[in-house]
Amino acid sequence: MNSLMPSIIENIWEPVANNGIGKMIEEFWEGAGLPTILGREEAWYPAIDLSETDNEYIVKAELPGVGKDEIEISMTDGILTIRGEKKQEKEEKKENYHFAERWYGKFSRTLGLPPDADPEKADALFDNGVLKITVPKAENARPKKIKIS
Repeated sequence: MNSLMPSIIENIWEPVANNGIGKMIEEFWEGAGLPTILGREEAWYPAIDLSETDNEYIVKAELPGVGKDEIEISMTDGILTIRGEKKQEKEEKKENYHFAERWYGKFSRTLGLPPDADPEKADALFDNGVLKITVPKAENARPKKIKIS
């Protein structure tokens, strides 16, 4: 990102980043799936919605500018992970001043789903920059109506 603010923050952060405390802070942020304090590599984190119906869990992630082939979805032990990369468009400008506010780079979002989520029957759709993942609930976890006789 080419703007003054990151370089100012980077200059302030640099002395702390090079000592043990800075490393510990960076590891905490990275381990929590959060962007590092100005990290060496800029990161962005897509917005996510998680909702539930009687039959399934629905995860929606906003991924504008990301191609379908640049997204990887996995689920292991009830943990849903969405990874990918938003590549920066290369621009050659003749102006002396240029700044960008859009985020680029690799991203990873991780969500814990309840134990009744059935990853074997999960489905994903990507349309107009929105990824929709549907994870059905296991049959035995779905509400059943009991008829009164």
